[in-house]
Amino acid sequence: MAGTQYTKEDIKQIVADENVEFIRVTFTDVLGTIKNVEVPTSQLDKVLDNDLMFDGSSIEGFVRINESDMYLYPDLSTFMIFPWETDSHGGKVARLIADVYTADREPFPGDPRYVLREALAKAKDAGFTQFNVGTEPEFFLFKLDDKGNPTTELNDQGGYFDLAPLDLGENVRREIVLTLEKMNFEVEAAHHEVAEGQHEVDFKYANALEAADKIQTFKLVVKTVARRNGYYATFMPKPVSGINGSGMHTNMSLFTADGKNAFEDKADEMGLSNTAYHFLGGILTHATAITALANPTVNSYKRLTPGFEAPVYVAWSTSNRSPMVRVPASRGQATRLELRSVDPTANPYTSLAAMLVAGLDGIKREIEPRASVDKNIYLMDEAERKKAGITDLPDTLLAAVEDLAADEVIVDAIGRHIADKFIEAKKIEYTSYRQYVSKWELDTYLDNY
Repeated sequence: MAGTQYTKEDIKQIVADENVEFIRVTFTDVLGTIKNVEVPTSQLDKVLDNDLMFDGSSIEGFVRINESDMYLYPDLSTFMIFPWETDSHGGKVARLIADVYTADREPFPGDPRYVLREALAKAKDAGFTQFNVGTEPEFFLFKLDDKGNPTTELNDQGGYFDLAPLDLGENVRREIVLTLEKMNFEVEAAHHEVAEGQHEVDFKYANALEAADKIQTFKLVVKTVARRNGYYATFMPKPVSGINGSGMHTNMSLFTADGKNAFEDKADEMGLSNTAYHFLGGILTHATAITALANPTVNSYKRLTPGFEAPVYVAWSTSNRSPMVRVPASRGQATRLELRSVDPTANPYTSLAAMLVAGLDGIKREIEPRASVDKNIYLMDEAERKKAGITDLPDTLLAAVEDLAADEVIVDAIGRHIADKFIEAKKIEYTSYRQYVSKWELDTYLDNY
């Protein structure tokens, strides 16, 4: 995984020694989908010399057909060999994550990875050399039908932290962990989640760019291992009604050049620095715009409803889990903020860029967060919430996208190109959803009207 400083010669030697026959050069589109160009290792020099071209007009949200030629510049630190893949001759398949460049060899503003790099550069200019991120992605395992197509039939009746025989996904989850460790992930925990068929694997925090790369790699590993074991893994936020959905709680902290956690202040009653409070203030101020990126599907808002543990209110706390932002109890170098509203359909590059820039805006403007809420917000009535200054997160994708379009700070964070393409695509998605007549509507209205 990212972190090893390979040279071109290192990679050539490993490819020869390990009998690697194909290289997957991957990148991410505007909507967060992983794309790849696979080439035989006979073309390795072209890849390593940044001369691999592809048709950008065929990628969602990239460029028009008359400006389609684009280059892939691989990040050599992301080189790794897939532990499960071989071709028919026993040759292995390796991966490199790439940045996207235009035909003029300029960084492409529609590349989500470039957007995150730019956000990190802004943080560095503000005196923060590292933005650490740790995520807790959840997913469901479903059975396949006789033709190998995914169903919504759950594979167990397990609950939070259950073991076999209730947790029938335990062996799959264990294989996922072992595969990740072969790929140099440091897995901190893996367990059954609250809902039947739901699982969580937590891996060690990393700087934001590496963390985003790891999220994309993690999704690929989970889906591949599940399929190899006869299951289908989905990161859809709410695949089954009536039970908890899948989130991706995102823990964040800023560090300075001397290696200190900028969020810590031992003299403060809560152990938080002014930097932490102002970063939090920025997150809360831009919460609704961030939601469009952190919860980017129609289905995301089926998860963000009261009663299933997902946050629906713009608030924060150190002692309960109902608000959007929680401050975990750990202090010292582990002092951090946890954004609980994020789900795993989020494009990790653009959503992390938005979170970081929102926090930096809070620091720059010294935005003070409203008071923490230390009681269960779900049990408060509307008048109590209003008195406490608690507002709602958007309840539809369209509302979130409109909030994004109106927030200049977040639009600037992801760049006008991505903002325009993303908003256009999501409005089309929401219109398509509105035109669909669901089973719920038929069951509720057909006999009555």
